[in-house]
Amino acid sequence: MTTTTTTVAKPTKPAKARRRKGHDHDRTFGDILFAMANYSLFALLVVICAYPFYYLIINSVSANDISALGDVRLFPQGFHLSNYEQVFQLQGLPMAAAVSVGRTVIGTLLTVLASAFLGFMFTQQRMWGRKFWYRFLIITMYFSAGLIPIFIIMKNLGLTNTFWVYILPFIVQPFFVILVKTYVESMPASLQEAAEVDGASLLQVFFKIYLPNMTPILATVAIFSAVTQWNSFQDTLIYITDQSLYTLQYLLYMFINQASSLAQAAQNAGGNLGQIASAATTQTPTSIRMTVSVIVVLPIIFIYPLFQRFFVKGIMLGAVKG
Repeated sequence: MTTTTTTVAKPTKPAKARRRKGHDHDRTFGDILFAMANYSLFALLVVICAYPFYYLIINSVSANDISALGDVRLFPQGFHLSNYEQVFQLQGLPMAAAVSVGRTVIGTLLTVLASAFLGFMFTQQRMWGRKFWYRFLIITMYFSAGLIPIFIIMKNLGLTNTFWVYILPFIVQPFFVILVKTYVESMPASLQEAAEVDGASLLQVFFKIYLPNMTPILATVAIFSAVTQWNSFQDTLIYITDQSLYTLQYLLYMFINQASSLAQAAQNAGGNLGQIASAATTQTPTSIRMTVSVIVVLPIIFIYPLFQRFFVKGIMLGAVKG
């Protein structure tokens, strides 16, 4: 009688897992040295990029007499927050902050919506004169009428000394339209075909099908637009003479140029507090510059990480067409 034995093969780990397990053993001394050099280089770049912001913050909360001498470099000395209390009492600062927030929010929303709609429409074969209008839009990236003709146009349109001069000229941005158009072209055309078979109109296709699927590229456009709107001050310098329409960035520009007189104004605005303040908390030109810079920079720094997860994906998909 013959006995047959069956051998059960042991399950083997996938090749990828085996390679991953042995990967550390395959690394040479040169690989480890190269990795250490990379980490050190990127850590140094992080420090170089982050230190200027850190320097602003620690000087704005340090004793003003020490800060004015340039002795605050790594850690705050004589910590206090009176700089912020006094700067917020400067005339026009709350209104300028409201104008900057308003132009950033409204301008960004309209720019994102316009870029999304135009980018979508330029992919539609049925659009009348599509190639002409697209090329006409691209031309504006390379040619400009110049400062004086643009100022005359704004004045004739009645936009000077109005809030809308911050919004209307920046709604359509050719670069953003190109990004969105390329992104839409990377999406399957079957989405629109299926919606139109079900009876959807062109606007319904845009708002209900394409717009919800454009989140990565629209977040990228929103970052670019918001940073541009928040940091802009030249349009205030050119088009605005009404102080109630000054932006925060323009006031920062004025504060830096007039820091000495503003330091005295901040002390006077403090009333009795300014009279009894010690040398450590008395406003100086340096403390004015540092404090106002922090107030202007921090909001955009806090907003940027909210969109960071969409940023790389939006740029890659919107700018590279396969």
